[in-house]
Amino acid sequence: MDLIKKDKTLIVIVGPTAIGKTALSIDLAQHFLCPILSFDSRQFYREMNIGTAKPTLDELNQADHYFIGNLSIHDHYTAGIYERQALERLDLLFQQHDYCVAVGGSGLYIDALAYGIDDIPSDEEVRKKLQKRWKEEGLSALSEQVKLIDPSFYEASDMQNSRRVIRALEVYEITGKTYTELRKKTPKSRPFNIKWIGLNIERELLFNRINKRVENMMEMGLLQEVEQLLEHREVKALKTVGYREFFGYFDGEYSLDHAIALIQRNTRHYAKRQVTWFKKNSDVLWYEPQDFNKILEEIIK
Repeated sequence: MDLIKKDKTLIVIVGPTAIGKTALSIDLAQHFLCPILSFDSRQFYREMNIGTAKPTLDELNQADHYFIGNLSIHDHYTAGIYERQALERLDLLFQQHDYCVAVGGSGLYIDALAYGIDDIPSDEEVRKKLQKRWKEEGLSALSEQVKLIDPSFYEASDMQNSRRVIRALEVYEITGKTYTELRKKTPKSRPFNIKWIGLNIERELLFNRINKRVENMMEMGLLQEVEQLLEHREVKALKTVGYREFFGYFDGEYSLDHAIALIQRNTRHYAKRQVTWFKKNSDVLWYEPQDFNKILEEIIK
């Protein structure tokens, strides 16, 4: 990657889902006449639109966007691949812009871009053994083990994601150290400044926003979107909040109202995990969504 002068700035917007990150990113992109990079790992997939709260076509037309709808749900993708591709994209964009905006809610992906990912070992045999345990004992047994050995990872990660649960146990079995211990031991240097902006509001207000957003998604056709993807339900990308809860409904295990309530509950839990992850980052300066002028002053100074 070409050397970029330190007068270039990446504005990173973090915070829980439904807080208003997309709106702020577009306002800042229009103010600085610069593009937007998404680090929302759910919005990478072109087949998943409503349930991932992708920017609307009108919003996408208000600024250049990258890493939205760039993958298929069948593609293999990792935070390490994202780190490399996003840095390559920034290398090009900073040749024409002094600022770029990065926005999303996936902590692992923005940490990869901002700080780099350590080379954490893997072992296929260990992984196969853990996958066998998962099928025999169930995911809850494995996630309880993660809670015991690595409570920080347990609190900040989606313990309904079998891949992450197995990965945490795999790393511990190989190294004797937790995933949290091995991550980000030595942050990598980046050839640009990074300004971290966090958005948050009172929890009750946030939860009300989340519940209303799920209702809006249903009106937009979320049920139909999931139904069209049902035959691919085993792919990793679909084992996420807003999609997996419908599987039981389509299997006749519970009602549609129950599925909607599950999405609202699980999205609230997801939002709490996001806040936990980003609050640990002392570089983040926190604001409420309406504080645009304060945020602008902080970036410019």
